[in-house]
Amino acid sequence: MPRIIGIDVPDNKRLEIALTYIYGVGDKLSSQIIAKLGLNPSMRAHQLSEDDIARINALLQKEYVVEGDLRRQVQNDIKRLISIHCYRGSRHRLGLPVRGQRTRTNARTRKGKRKTVANKKK
Repeated sequence: MPRIIGIDVPDNKRLEIALTYIYGVGDKLSSQIIAKLGLNPSMRAHQLSEDDIARINALLQKEYVVEGDLRRQVQNDIKRLISIHCYRGSRHRLGLPVRGQRTRTNARTRKGKRKTVANKKK
C-alpha cells in the first residue's frame, strides 16, 4: 500500500479514487493533483513509483490543507463558534443538527440518544 501523508491508500483502486481516501481530498482536488503532476488517472495506486509518491506528498503539503491540519482547523472553528455563544455554537454544544434540519424526527438516528429540544409539551 502506498503511504501518502501518513495515510495508506488502497492498492487496487485507480489513482483518482485512491487519493480521495485522504481527508480533505475529494474528486475534484484529486483530478487537479493528478493533472498538475502529469500522472495517468487510470493507473492503479500500487503502480506509483517512490518518486511519484514523494511528488504527491510534496504538493499536498505545500499547496493544500489536508489531513491533520484540516481536522485541527475544523475543530478550532467549532470551538470558536461555541466560545462566542452564537446559535451554531450552541447547536454544536447540544449535539443537535446545525444546518437547519428538522429535529422533530430524524435528528436522533445519527446523533445518539434522545435530547430535549426547546420546551415541547406532549
